[in-house]
Amino acid sequence: MKIIIAAGTGFLGQNLEKYFTKKGNEVYILTRNPKSRNEIFWNAKTLGEWKDLLENADVLINLTGKSVDCRYIEKNKKEIYSSRIESTKVLQQAVDNCINKPKVWLNASSATIYVHSEIHLNTEENGIIGDDFSMNICKSWEKEFFTIKNENVRKVALRTSIVLGNNGGAFPKLKLITILGLGGKQGRGNQNVSWIHIDDFCKAVEYIINHENIVGAINITAPNPLSNEEFMRKLRQQMKAPFGLNAPVWQLEIASIFLKTETELLLKSRNVYPEKLMKSGFEFSYPNIESTFKNLT
Repeated sequence: MKIIIAAGTGFLGQNLEKYFTKKGNEVYILTRNPKSRNEIFWNAKTLGEWKDLLENADVLINLTGKSVDCRYIEKNKKEIYSSRIESTKVLQQAVDNCINKPKVWLNASSATIYVHSEIHLNTEENGIIGDDFSMNICKSWEKEFFTIKNENVRKVALRTSIVLGNNGGAFPKLKLITILGLGGKQGRGNQNVSWIHIDDFCKAVEYIINHENIVGAINITAPNPLSNEEFMRKLRQQMKAPFGLNAPVWQLEIASIFLKTETELLLKSRNVYPEKLMKSGFEFSYPNIESTFKNLT
């Protein structure tokens, strides 16, 4: 297969490139800083020579978007919004110009599109979508993506939860604070954590590509969310950390200022279930947090 990954130099993109290349696929990366032969320059805003790559492509995967791991000041909020909308818009222009369009287009989204939920389990069918900055970003992103329908281009929005892997994302930081004795619960600890092993993320992307019946928004998360308190306790057990200091909300608020991030990333309860994947027959290699931690540590 010929696979194009937009913004493929980050944690998820690197793992997808490695995964699909190992299987003999032809993978190209759209990036602002091309370094390898299969990397092509794009600015995620305007059409350029990169658009020719989409001709006769089998798969387009768009992972573009400024990281939400920042302070939500107006400048950052505008960049978070514009980076997602503009990249999706210009990719749509490129797809429209193709004679032989990509067969499937997977666009990043986020499991944070659902409201803070400690009890209600959000599926694609019954998920409750709310109204705040993060959720509105996701709604606008998906609206832009699904507005135009191209014949023979199957579109799927990946509502991805926290992806756990050793070469990027949140997990290396979680391991570090656990080693340092700071791996207790964050806040009250009853907020749910929805997560997925990086191997299962790549496997799920491949599964979606190969199953033409999967369309629209889909939850990319393991089937067993658990509380933050339990999540951190099991990580301490696996890493044989004798104790983990808890971090109350006031402490997290102060720390987030110095770390230039937002407490929402830790305190929002993401209680999400991958109903579409489960009903379609997808099998997780790491369905529970114990097997995931064992593999990654």
